[in-house]
Amino acid sequence: MDDMDRRLLSALRDCGTDRRVATAARALSWAGEHGALWLVAGLVGAAADRDRRGAWLRGTALTAGAHLASMGVKRVVRRPRPGAEIGVEPLVRTAGKHSFPSSHATSAAAATVAYGALRPAGARLVPPLAAAMCVSRMVVGVHYPSDVAAGAALGALTARLGARWMTGGAGR
Repeated sequence: MDDMDRRLLSALRDCGTDRRVATAARALSWAGEHGALWLVAGLVGAAADRDRRGAWLRGTALTAGAHLASMGVKRVVRRPRPGAEIGVEPLVRTAGKHSFPSSHATSAAAATVAYGALRPAGARLVPPLAAAMCVSRMVVGVHYPSDVAAGAALGALTARLGARWMTGGAGR
């Protein structure tokens, strides 16, 4: 598994040699720092969709909670980020030195599940952007594929567990 993780990371990181791809990946990484893109999206949804404001705010809280959970797991697992020792030079700086799970992927997947329940806009707009966010973390060379997969699973599970709470208050 470790060898496959490294080979996939290397292949995706090589995509970052294209200046346009690297620029897009850096922008996504920056926007996703601490779940910012997804938290802002939830707040914009709450402001724009007055009928479901409570559901949007609860979805935003679920997304923030998933992000915090990933940070807690990182402190326990303490997997170092990929680096020069395996031939991967990162394209961005990171807020922390641990990579498992990817907090960017966690918040992106949580937002996909939470905001996706608030169709139609959330279900159409969030998934492709969240997928690009997840891939960007490997393109910039700061996460192994298993970090991203674990983060996405954690985010989706966290939001799914809170889905009833989130949508049960819709319209209030």
